[in-house]
Amino acid sequence: MPRKLIYLFCLLAPIALFGQQTHPILPIGSSAPNFELPGVDGKIHKLTDYADKPVLAVVFTCNHCPIAQMYERRIEQLYEDYGKRGVAVVAIQGNDPKAIRIDELDSSDVSDTLDDMRIRVQYKHLQFPYLYGGDTQEVTRAFGPQATPHIFIFDKERRLRYEGRIDNSYRTEQVKTNDARDAIEAVLAGREVAVKHTGVFGCSTKWSEKSAQREEAERKIEAQPVHVEKVDAAGLKTLRANPSHHVTLISFWATWCGSCVAEFADLQDTYRMYNSRDFDLVTVSANMPDEEPGVLRLLQKKHATSRNLLFSSDDTEKLQAAFDTEWQSAVPYTVVLDPEGKIIYKTLGTVDLLEMRRKILAAMPSDYIGFNRYWSAN
Repeated sequence: MPRKLIYLFCLLAPIALFGQQTHPILPIGSSAPNFELPGVDGKIHKLTDYADKPVLAVVFTCNHCPIAQMYERRIEQLYEDYGKRGVAVVAIQGNDPKAIRIDELDSSDVSDTLDDMRIRVQYKHLQFPYLYGGDTQEVTRAFGPQATPHIFIFDKERRLRYEGRIDNSYRTEQVKTNDARDAIEAVLAGREVAVKHTGVFGCSTKWSEKSAQREEAERKIEAQPVHVEKVDAAGLKTLRANPSHHVTLISFWATWCGSCVAEFADLQDTYRMYNSRDFDLVTVSANMPDEEPGVLRLLQKKHATSRNLLFSSDDTEKLQAAFDTEWQSAVPYTVVLDPEGKIIYKTLGTVDLLEMRRKILAAMPSDYIGFNRYWSAN
């Protein structure tokens, strides 16, 4: 599916869900559902912890959704601005990570587990309470968020006064209505909230019943054929020139290299995360040509559906120099090229997986430059 259509589906899918009411939204006027959830700070957070606050804002968000990423800083700003006025702002990650297909992580460095949430909070220096509700989804079902983000605002008596979007656009330069802020201001002032509901936009909530789709996707990956082909010096020079104009991850490895084998699965996962975009993974085995059967066995064991190459001669020095004259000998050796062939990540030894993925995400063409900028600064 073309990337623009994927984004359109993510934005519009929740609208369809409103009609189906498979997971109904908490009605206006309802009492705040109770929650008792672990946070990224290692503590258990309860609804009663915020009993003395005049307003409670609960935002359902997540790590993997690019729209949710665009709102992280805005949630942080709500927390900072209104915390000074006694308002409690709490974020909940309510997706079931087991229901997320790996290709749905095409805009993220991590998934939506509690450990992944800790990684994101550290990377982006977030301070707001970030709670995990993905295991049973009991709390998620009680609120009924349709997409990430989806905010619920309660008054002192913990009656729901507003639910919906935070503002009207994930592009900050196009924000014209600050719906959540308007609702909070009204509740603080003891006024009726003028607009009590707005439609939400973002990635649809990943309910546990979608886990079967993830399992089916994994079976399809495992059923794909795995190939290896020989590459000579000319082929390696072409590879370095990056004629595809995609962001290209190139991993030089060997079956006798323990650290190469250890990181192989992470590299294949990275490929499966991003290969619906303009991204390629090429593995290049530095084994001798007559060791092809062993190379292929390992590739098959790892379900390496990427493009896989094997040195075509035993003159490894010549082949290495054809790709990079500065590369001396050791593997693993990993390079990421941007669409113009510029090296944006290079390491001799085990990759820093998170750093590498963030470099990839910052460089991949996207429909909105803000998605790239998110990964360029923390």
